[in-house]
Amino acid sequence: MDPPVVRDARLAGWERVAETTERPFVAGPVSVTARTVRYEPAADPEPRPFFFASRLRIRPDVPPNALLTRIVERGARDGFRETLAERDVDRLDHRGDREVLVDDPAASPATCSTFRGRCVVAGDPVPIEALLAVWEAGEYLLAGGAYRIDDDPAAARTRLLGLVRAVRAR
Repeated sequence: MDPPVVRDARLAGWERVAETTERPFVAGPVSVTARTVRYEPAADPEPRPFFFASRLRIRPDVPPNALLTRIVERGARDGFRETLAERDVDRLDHRGDREVLVDDPAASPATCSTFRGRCVVAGDPVPIEALLAVWEAGEYLLAGGAYRIDDDPAAARTRLLGLVRAVRAR
């Protein structure tokens, strides 16, 4: 399974730092496999922003539906919280969800969850905002990331949302 595609023009200044395949869920004959790519801008100071995009494969093959979408969104939020904790983001607060349109006209609108937290760097707390978007385009896609909000949060948010919107299944 290939990872989702992100248009190269939007990735200017970002470099791919990881590509993984994981099984975040297995119960009897049901499993979820996630293929993920992660990017970071090399020039930014710590804590460095990051962006990721994932494609999910659910077995047995079940077409996206409302109930399954809610389950995928809940599981994605829980997994994203764990990812942020692994990156030393603490005091995490879920600020809400909203609908975000993606560039793929064949895709559903994404449910975008916003989180706030902090990361301590050299003894100083740095405020962090994180976004997670989940949508379907014949299969489930996830994208998001995190960034500092102590300098220009609107610009950082716009930058990350531009990357999220550019994710496509193929």
